[in-house]
Formats: sequence, C-alpha cells, structure tokens
Amino acid sequence: MILVAAIVAIASGGAAALVLRWLAAPRTTLAAKPESPGTGDALVEAIDALLPQTQCGQCGFAGCRPYAEALARGEAGIDHCPPGGDAGARALARLLGRPARPVDPLRGMEKPPQLAWIRELDCIGCTKCIQACPVDAIVGASKRMHTVIAELCTGCELCLPPCPVDCIELHPATPDQPGSGALQSLSTR
Repeated sequence: MILVAAIVAIASGGAAALVLRWLAAPRTTLAAKPESPGTGDALVEAIDALLPQTQCGQCGFAGCRPYAEALARGEAGIDHCPPGGDAGARALARLLGRPARPVDPLRGMEKPPQLAWIRELDCIGCTKCIQACPVDAIVGASKRMHTVIAELCTGCELCLPPCPVDCIELHPATPDQPGSGALQSLSTR
C-alpha cells in the first residue's frame, strides 16, 4: 500500500506530499509495553516461577514452561504438577484466581525432594540416561561410567526407565547437599 502511494505521488510530481504523508502517519514503537502479571508473557513468567522446574512431564506437557503457557491460556488445570504438591497447586490457584484443588493423584504422588544416584560399578555407559535427562544432570561418555551432577538433578525420575541395567537409584535430597536441583526447585515456591 505504501509502495502504491509512493508510485502515485512520484508520478504525479508530489514527492513532497509523499514525505508529508509519511511524516504524519501514526508510528508504532518497538519499545516493549510493560505487562501486568495478569496478562501475556508476564503471566506465563509468574506461573513458571511457581513451578518446581523438575521438567518431569507428569503434568502432560514437555516441561514446566509449556505447562505454564497452557495454564496462562486456560487450557490446563492447576492440579497437574505432583512435584509442586498441594502447596504449589494452591499458589497457582491464588495467582490465577481459580479454586484451590489438591494435586490429581492420577498424575503421580507428591514426594520429598530426591536425587538420582548411579551405581557407577554397574553402569555400562549406554548413554540412555543422558539422553533422557531434561536438565543435563548426567554426564559420561559412551561405554564409560556415568555420574549425576547433584547440583543440577531435579529428581524427575526420567532417567530410570531407559536404564537397561537398573543402576540408577533415587536418594532423598538433604540440606547438606547445597545447590541440589531438587531442593532449589522446592525452595523457590
């Protein structure tokens, strides 16, 4: 449309009129307009901050952020996050102005914080646990021993099913493990 107006203006000898029209046209700015926590990206950020960041998928979504986006759109219930527990569901209900509900037991049970532990002598180095870990908390090389970085592990349990030799165990996360992902995710609620 602007191109057509430019061609018509130039053809009719009105280049000055074109410039004046362009200067008078309303402008949109690229500066971001601050959003209230109840709208758009700000709401998604607020919801995501309440979630435990285990990235476990028990909610039915590929991680905490997609679940937050679905909650913001009104497409998911507040009771879908077992790692967040009933306290997390209540916090989501307050934020979203919905009635509080306990976690849906069909999605899993609320558990205390836990960390994956690899029995290194039994590990065959298949790398299946590395591929399954959503937070890159498992390191190792093919056909070599693997280990869990406790500071990153969220205790999501996704590394358990693919292990062909069942050498991964879950241990309770304790406060003497500073920086453990499972404890950090729960302490931010």
